[in-house]
Amino acid sequence: MAQDLFKHPDHYLVDELFTDEQKLVRDAAREWVKRDISPIIEEAAQKAEFPKQIIKGLGEIGAFGPFIPEEYGGPGLDYMSYGLIMQELERGDSGVRSTSSVQSSLVMFPIWKYGDEAQKQKYLPKLATGELMGCFGLTEPNHGSNPGGMETKFIDKGDHYLLNGAKMWISNAPFADIAVVWAKNEDGRIKGLIVERGMEGFSTPETHNKWSLRTSATGELIFQDVKVPKENLLPEADGLRAPLTCLDSARYGIAWGTLGAAMDAYDTAVRYAMERTQFGKPIAAFQLQQKKLAEMLTEITKAQLLLWRLGNLRNEGRATSAQISMAKRNNAEIAINVVRDARQMLGAMGITGEYSIMRHMMNLESVVTYEGTHDIHLLITGYDITGIPAFK
Repeated sequence: MAQDLFKHPDHYLVDELFTDEQKLVRDAAREWVKRDISPIIEEAAQKAEFPKQIIKGLGEIGAFGPFIPEEYGGPGLDYMSYGLIMQELERGDSGVRSTSSVQSSLVMFPIWKYGDEAQKQKYLPKLATGELMGCFGLTEPNHGSNPGGMETKFIDKGDHYLLNGAKMWISNAPFADIAVVWAKNEDGRIKGLIVERGMEGFSTPETHNKWSLRTSATGELIFQDVKVPKENLLPEADGLRAPLTCLDSARYGIAWGTLGAAMDAYDTAVRYAMERTQFGKPIAAFQLQQKKLAEMLTEITKAQLLLWRLGNLRNEGRATSAQISMAKRNNAEIAINVVRDARQMLGAMGITGEYSIMRHMMNLESVVTYEGTHDIHLLITGYDITGIPAFK
């Protein structure tokens, strides 16, 4: 079993910009990943299994709803701490970070932001510990980049709502206890509903044969005349803006997480290049290898500074959707490029489970697409510049 020797790069001394509490939170997550994720994650990925035994630990390190106030069972941390936790989790594996991101930003966040007091008290404390696990139903078979075109609908039946439709590519779906589902009412307005496992007509078939995110459980949400109690409607959610605000929170976490994957690949490449000898010297002595390492470190450093600024803006309530979108797109792109360069440096060893490189590469092929594709995020920035929506 390979020992986790990770040492994070910090060429611009960004650590000096974090508070002591933020660094304590990050270091706790890092040590947990080294102890509980790194030793088991390669086998889980090979078997395409979500390691359910990690759920309790994720709750213990505050990875479920880090920003949720203590009165609802959360740690009450700031958004910089949330980002640093996501960074450490994705250094371990994108699937682990996805599990945490969905629970935090796509399940707990909307209940906290749009739910009533009874819903917050009922669900949030148990979601914070992992006693309850959730998923987020927005993407549909025919509607990915255009969520406003959703076909899932519900009608008012007097004492309950009747929900019909389907969602797909849903992380956590196969084992989720609850689903925050977005659907249109009879007036065509998008609303949020909390659907609980066990409700008649609600099923969550698992998606198999994935080459990416193999440690994350993915599935569908199927609704066939599901009777949803009226008290499960999120009262403050009205229109597409509500689920998109949830996506802002998730994309923020992804921007941090992808940096973690890039840092892990870079650290692996540096260590391998110093140890691997060819032509009588370590391959780190060759110019082309140094070029790769220098470019990796430069992009990682730029991403670290981008995230530090974004984290401060998020803490101040000033981070815009477009700013978050830019960070998600940029960092997913630099991460996949860093990982590809690292794979080349490791040669044939780069495709084996002895190293994390190929697993990161396969995972990032999903991350660069979900929560808004690479191209859609580019057009969001274009819209922010010009005021003209090119994706419509």
